[in-house]
Amino acid sequence: MHPVVIHCTAALGVLLFLLGLAVSVLRFRSRVGSGQAAEKNAPLNRVIRAHANTAEFAPFLAVLFLYFGWRGPSELAVWLIVAATVCRFLLVIGLIAWPSMSRPNPARFIGALGTYVCGAALSILMVAGG
Repeated sequence: MHPVVIHCTAALGVLLFLLGLAVSVLRFRSRVGSGQAAEKNAPLNRVIRAHANTAEFAPFLAVLFLYFGWRGPSELAVWLIVAATVCRFLLVIGLIAWPSMSRPNPARFIGALGTYVCGAALSILMVAGG
């Protein structure tokens, strides 16, 4: 298995589980057992959104990564895997570090667009046999 694939897959897993832990910690601190905090841009709500978005994309990206890792990825596939991983982290930073989720910011925009482009490119590359 290609080491970049392993590291990127592990990074997505760490991101997902640390965000889950962060949600639990913030729920405990804010005494919100379920649902969202009352304030729209509360840290709990931003972390919930970051965790949910990561949980939506990370599993399928991991499947794509491992498929290419198992088959021996091309240089293009390796670059797309790295870019997709970086984009996932950028999206999380864009959701958590900015004070409002209501307005776009560069990290969130690049993270989202990069996830779509890299994920689609990896999917097409899979079908093309690359």
